[in-house]
Amino acid sequence: MSRFLPLGRSARHSPVWFVPFDEYAAKVRATGVSVRLDRFTEDGWLPLDDAAVRTPSAALAFPGLGRRREPWAAGPRRHRARFAAPGHRPLYPADGEPFSAALDAVEFLVHPYDDGFPPAATASPRLIRLLPDVTFPYPPGVRTVRGVVRAAGTGAPVANALVEARGRTSRDRARWHERTLTDAAGAFRLALRWEGEKSDADPAVETFRLHAVERPGRTGALELRLPQDAGRRHVIEIRES
Repeated sequence: MSRFLPLGRSARHSPVWFVPFDEYAAKVRATGVSVRLDRFTEDGWLPLDDAAVRTPSAALAFPGLGRRREPWAAGPRRHRARFAAPGHRPLYPADGEPFSAALDAVEFLVHPYDDGFPPAATASPRLIRLLPDVTFPYPPGVRTVRGVVRAAGTGAPVANALVEARGRTSRDRARWHERTLTDAAGAFRLALRWEGEKSDADPAVETFRLHAVERPGRTGALELRLPQDAGRRHVIEIRES
């Protein structure tokens, strides 16, 4: 568990601030999140021993990262951070960036500095969205659907694919959005806490449209109806679009 330090000692000289955000609970997650740090070298990614420090505002920072002698003679170094939390998978693209299942870390540059030579760039908080995975302990009574995402033609599982559903509530037309990420076997479990589309012909049936993305241009979709499709193992096929 990351320890607390006064803000002046913990975050002021950190090149990055990561803010873990539990998307299902819609709040910043203050505990239970680990982060691994690597630096890129000519031989590939080198694991580092730097431990993240949790600030009073629940951000994860790396105080002292980039501090070195004669920083003016050195350039920035490429680093990456990878996150883990029980029952969750991290969504690595930042808000507004296109999704790619191949993205497995947050990369950033660390600029050298010391007491007399400030870093060339300042850090801004970076939100790390944590999505429920297939092992997420949903509360009793939460409606979920299960399935798998596969590549069309080969049937190969698509790991880390984004699966989501959107809609509006019938009463006040409020927008809702649920999403999850597949595991290494392409399996997913998606919560459907809000109501789906209803028709006058059969108001007891709700229709949901699931959308899966591997990367831009490779997507899949599935329409399901509840309650009749609730117990099925759904298959979403990814195709070039």
